[in-house]
Amino acid sequence: MSIAVRKRKKIPYERGLTFEKVWAMSQETGRKLQETGRLVKELTESQKGLAESQQETKRQIQEYNKRFGDFTRRFGEIVEYMVAPNLQDKFDEMGLEFNEASPHKKINDKTHNIHFEVDVLLENMHEAMLVETKTKPTIEDINDHVKRIEKMRKYADLWGDKRKFMGAIAGVVMDDDIKEYAFQTGLYVVVPSGETFNIFTPEGKYAPREW
Repeated sequence: MSIAVRKRKKIPYERGLTFEKVWAMSQETGRKLQETGRLVKELTESQKGLAESQQETKRQIQEYNKRFGDFTRRFGEIVEYMVAPNLQDKFDEMGLEFNEASPHKKINDKTHNIHFEVDVLLENMHEAMLVETKTKPTIEDINDHVKRIEKMRKYADLWGDKRKFMGAIAGVVMDDDIKEYAFQTGLYVVVPSGETFNIFTPEGKYAPREW
């Protein structure tokens, strides 16, 4: 399974778009969704007990959920066309050079019952990074990603692939407690910063985990 890749493979950008433009749009959309969610929550609390308002409240909540779902799908497109190649550059600055970036990498091994999908898989001859992207990651998302990496380790072992596997969690909105939990599990954290993003490494009492 381990193949030497001499030329660095990057995902082409869509014509007319730049990473900075799309990433800025994603942050603004995320901010608006957070504000909408706050307003819906306030509306729900203020209208408790008012039967005549329940239907309108339900409609607004459904509209918010739809908009949030639409944004999640759009963020997936951002990852495919924009984030993946820029992740290569960012990790390169940290001393982790990945020659290949593959979005939406799927593994379907029916023989051994191993099935999973990686949002972005960064690879080289010696190691690989599995990146999970969420609009607003949760503890459950992080736990699921750890299980995903464990499946990758199991699948790689079946094929004699002895590379090291690492993990990262990316989010447009990430609470401090979620970031802390990600560090505890040994994951790198990818968060927005202005018109680009930063990658934070578990440090201090935590350390990057290898599978």
